[in-house]
Amino acid sequence: MHRHVILNNRLSEATKARLPAVNAAALYGRGVFTTVAVYKGRPFLWDAHWTRLLAHAERAGVECDFGDNETALMLARLIEANEVERGRARVQLLARAVRGRWKFESGDAGASDLLVMTADAWPTPESLSLTVSPYRMNTHSPLAGVKTISRLEHVLAWEEARARDFDEAVLTNERGEVAGTVAANLFWVKQGTLYTPALATGAMAGTTRAQVIELAGELAVPFVEGAHTLHELGEADEIFLTSSSLGIAPVAAFDYHRYAAHAGSVALRLREAFRQLTLNAEDAQQRGRE
Repeated sequence: MHRHVILNNRLSEATKARLPAVNAAALYGRGVFTTVAVYKGRPFLWDAHWTRLLAHAERAGVECDFGDNETALMLARLIEANEVERGRARVQLLARAVRGRWKFESGDAGASDLLVMTADAWPTPESLSLTVSPYRMNTHSPLAGVKTISRLEHVLAWEEARARDFDEAVLTNERGEVAGTVAANLFWVKQGTLYTPALATGAMAGTTRAQVIELAGELAVPFVEGAHTLHELGEADEIFLTSSSLGIAPVAAFDYHRYAAHAGSVALRLREAFRQLTLNAEDAQQRGRE
C-alpha cells in the first residue's frame, strides 16, 4: 500500500488516519468496497465501479454520504499524491452508526466514512495455477455477490490454496456449480465457445467480466453464461481469470491439467482487445489534459 490515503475529504499519511473504534464496520464488518485499476494515473471504468459500489452499499445497509464527482475528485487527488502511474485503488464505504444488539450512536451526522487507498499493480504470475477450494459459496446468503469488507472467508480460502502452492482456487456453490475463484471471475473456452458462470451461481458482477463479455461479442466469439460443473471446467481447452487487479490472466495449470498459449487462442485475443481498450482510455485521458 502507498504512503497516503484519503479518509472522507482529508488527505493524510496512512499511519495517521483514524477511524472510530466503535462503529458498524468494526463490529459487524458493515462496509463495501471496490478495487479500481489505475492506468496512466487515471482510474479505469470508474463509472461502472461507482454504480456497483452504490448497489452493493444498498444491499449491505450502508448509507452513502458521498457523490460520484466528489469521490472521483478525491481518488484523483490521492493518485496524484501517491504518484501512481500504473496500479490499483481501493474505495471503501464504512458504516458508522451501530444498530442491533450493540447499538451505539456515534453522535456524528455522517452515516458512513469513505476510505480510499492505492497500491502498486498486482503482480500476475507468468504461470497462473488453479485448484479447487474445499470451501463453498452460499447463494442463499443475503450478501451473495456483494463485495463487503468482511472478507475473512475469502482470505482463508486463498491461504488454503497458497499453502498447497496454487495461486488461486475455484469456488463452487452449495449446488456444486462453479461460481468463480476467490478473488476473480472465471472464464474458459471449449471448442471455440467462451463460458462463464452466471451471476445466479454466486459469481461476482465484475467490471472486467462485463468488459470481456462485451469484447467477446465484438470479436464474434460464441458465448455461454450459465450453471456449470467442475467436470465441464476440467474439459476446457483454455481457462483465464479476470479482475481489475489482474486484467485478463491466462491459467497455465488447473490441478493436473496443463494449458499453453497457441495461435488463435481466445484468451490471448481477448487480452489483446482489452489491452487496446485500456490504451484507448489512456489516450482519451491524455487528450482531456491537453
